[in-house]
Amino acid sequence: MSSIIIVLIILVVLVFIALVKTIQVIPQASAAIVERFGRYTRTLNAGLNIVVPFIDSIRNRIDLREQVVPFPPQPVITQDNLVVNIDTVIYYQVTDARAATYEVASYIQAIEQLTVTTLRNIIGGMDLERTLTSREEINAALRGVLDEATGKWGIRVNRVELKAIEPPTSIQDSMEKQMRADRDKRAAILQAEGVRQSEILRAEGEKQSSILRAEGEAKAAALKAEGEAQAIRTVFESIHAGDADQKLLAYQYLQMLPKIAEGDANKLWIVPSEIGDALKGLSGAMGNFGPMGGGSGFNPQNPGKSAGADGNGAGTGANGTDRREQPPID
Repeated sequence: MSSIIIVLIILVVLVFIALVKTIQVIPQASAAIVERFGRYTRTLNAGLNIVVPFIDSIRNRIDLREQVVPFPPQPVITQDNLVVNIDTVIYYQVTDARAATYEVASYIQAIEQLTVTTLRNIIGGMDLERTLTSREEINAALRGVLDEATGKWGIRVNRVELKAIEPPTSIQDSMEKQMRADRDKRAAILQAEGVRQSEILRAEGEKQSSILRAEGEAKAAALKAEGEAQAIRTVFESIHAGDADQKLLAYQYLQMLPKIAEGDANKLWIVPSEIGDALKGLSGAMGNFGPMGGGSGFNPQNPGKSAGADGNGAGTGANGTDRREQPPID
């Protein structure tokens, strides 16, 4: 009995193992390569799959999702004989599990070596400045070469990125100095432009201010002159409206003489010759005026005496006026 039980146990174990090997569950976005006696038979897709136990075997399980592989820095020589270290990142995806298994021994290592060689070919035709400013061009060229070469391996390269481009330390120092000088130059130019624009605006402001000030002064002078002309015109019209004669004008002038004589500095008076003609009409009425000619003078200290009588007169000028120097009136 014991031997039969042992045999049954062995049979149960064998059946369990056979079931395990018969039923294969493949996860989503994965594939499995099935070989029968070492020869490729089929590719198992995601889900439940049945294989022949002890005859079919799973050679390789491949992830069909997009993969990201960073490669270590690689030294590359530029066209101007400078060594730069370039870090690259590859985004790839397996599209054919059979080709990825049988067409290349290790597609990761193959992609890395192909990336290095292609990168050296591309960078070798560029100088350092173009290398640092042509990342998109390098990425596109590198992706085109890798995608063409890895197509037969069942690999699709989606993207290639240059993670870092590191020039030599001495070149970095020179580039920093150059960039610092360029920034200082741009700052000086901007400052000079600002000062120039400020001076221009200030000059334009002063110009506009001077123009407005001159226009204001001109308008003020014109208004003042117009006001004075209007005042003279009004006085003139009033005199003509009142029909003033020479006697009235002479009387008004006599009333203004004390005001004219005010102050110690008033030494010289100018008496119009027409006043003498006007005073002739008043001489008969007042009895204090002597006979005056058209060119005779007038003494404000003694209106009834002419300048020629007391010997203080200066004579009559050519313009019809008498000029005399009189003492100040207290």
